[in-house]
Order: sequence, then structure tokens, then C-alpha cells
Amino acid sequence: MATIDRQARAKALAHALSAAERGLAVIPLSRSKLPAVPSPHREEWARHLSTAPLDSRGTPPRTEPPTTSPADSAERRALRHARGDERPGAPPVLCRGACGLPGHGVYDASRDPGTIRRLFASAPWATGYGIACGVSPHYLIGLDLDTKPGTPDTGAALRTLALRGGFTVPETVVVLTPSGGRHLWLRGTRDTRVPNSVGRLAPGIDVRGRGGYLVGPGSLTSHGLYRFAPSTAHLPPAPCPTGLLRLLLPPPQPPPAAPPPAGPHRGEALTRFVRAARPGERNSRLFWAACRACESNLMDVLAPALAEAAIHTGLSPEETTHTLRSAARLTLGS
Repeated sequence: MATIDRQARAKALAHALSAAERGLAVIPLSRSKLPAVPSPHREEWARHLSTAPLDSRGTPPRTEPPTTSPADSAERRALRHARGDERPGAPPVLCRGACGLPGHGVYDASRDPGTIRRLFASAPWATGYGIACGVSPHYLIGLDLDTKPGTPDTGAALRTLALRGGFTVPETVVVLTPSGGRHLWLRGTRDTRVPNSVGRLAPGIDVRGRGGYLVGPGSLTSHGLYRFAPSTAHLPPAPCPTGLLRLLLPPPQPPPAAPPPAGPHRGEALTRFVRAARPGERNSRLFWAACRACESNLMDVLAPALAEAAIHTGLSPEETTHTLRSAARLTLGS
């Protein structure tokens, strides 16, 4: 059982409530910097892992946490078809809070004081808090400049990127980590979705965007205390420079070419369209075809064939699942 440090928990809650007053959505964290509220699906997940087939090393395969939500949306039906989830022992679809219970990590993040207090009450061992990135109103973007031994000078790397990209790193909130690293807070926009990345911008520079979180100042972890850098606590997150934002965003997907014709063989045409994708257009072709399948009420039937065609072109199973999910959500509103 986790050790309860009431003083550290009280301080973390106070800091979390203060962050919420600044418009930041927060969740309680444990000393290991992981979400502190236990998943409501952990027992079901344990049962799944206990019956999952072992890999060559004798360990269960790594899959997504399950859901116990009673909702059975068209998106989930499509995903089950695409991933073979109807077979015995297949992992359920990711929940992300659809069941209405706490314990879904960053998807629990809130700015409401009452909700925050209830989350901390569910995790009395919490000694810190996480700040959700990519959500309203700041659409926070976090730059994590690491200082691990053997890591290049990340500050110099960021200055080089700024020089090449024609932007200036603005004066903004800076949080100092126990290891000597820095977290820079930047404000994004509603229309841009910055993905999380590790070392893509430069070695030792990680990015926290939508679906990620930053350890908040005042958090006590097993490595020490996170705190504001001098003279930055009062600052608002500065707008992310346009030149930097271009580096943080993934390259735009090319529009699909030569869409397949409509007709009685619509499903076969969509599958051929996906299978004919060249490198650089595999994701966009799958997304386009999945949207057309949803519009024609054929997703339940075509999802396995579309997924197989996409994987045949070299798209990974994870990317295939994500693209089918996005198409179903956009088209069906689920």
C-alpha cells in the first residue's frame, strides 16, 4: 500500500487549486509522477492479462487499458472489427473516461475546485499534481529541457532551433525539475493540436501537447520538489512563436488522389483505394476511405478489410486503429 504523507498531500492540493485558478486543468500525481487515482478497470484488466497469450519472452502482450462503459458507439464497433476485439481474449477498447468514473489519468483533469478535491480524496497518497496540456483555455504546450548525463545542452539546442526558425523564445513560465531540467510553458491555440514527442525536436527536448501533462510546481516526487524558476511564477504562459509551432506540428497529410467511384462495389473500391496508397499518403487514404464507409453505413462490414489493406501498405496496427477511430468520431459524431 502507498505511504500517505498528509502534509505533502495538503500542499499538493493547495498548489493544484492555485493552478486551477489560473485556468489550468489538473490531476493528482503520485511520487512516481504517475496519475494517483486508481483505474476503475484495473480488476477487469488484470483478468484480461491473466488469460492473455504469452509472447516469446513469457510475458503478456502490451495492450491498451479496457473499458466497462455501457455505451456501444459506432466508433467502438468499428474498432472491434478492425482489431479483432470480438475474438475471445482480445483487449477491450480504450475508455478515456467514457464510463463516467475517475481514474483515467489526464482525462480526469479539471479546473473545478470541487472535482479537484474529490480526485485528491480518492488518492490520499498523492504528493503532486499534473497539469493537462492542449486543453482550453490556454491549450498549454510544454517544452521539457532535460539535463541527464550524456544529453547535449538542450538550452543551446533550443537557441539553435530559434535561430534557424527565425523566432525568439519568449519570456514565460519556467518550472525547475529536481534533476536540474526546465519546463517551459507556452500557450497554443484552439485550432492547433500539438502531439507529444520525445527527442523529435532535438535530443533531450521532449514536448507535451494534447493528451500529455506536466508535473506542476509544488509537486513532491521521489526525486525531489518541482518549483517555479525565479521571477516567472507571476507570468502567464506566453504565446508559442509561429516558427516554433511549425516545428511542433506534424507535417500536413496530402489530400487523397483519384477517389474511388460510387456504386454497388463501393466496399471493394474503397479497399483497393487504400491498398494502392504510396508512402506519404497511406494515412490520408485510409482516413478518407473510412469516412466514406461511415457515411455509407458500411463501417461495421468494411473495417476489417480497410484495416488489412492499410497494414498491407506498411501502416502500423496502432496507426491504423487511431485513423479508423478518428474517421468514425468525425463522421458519426461518437
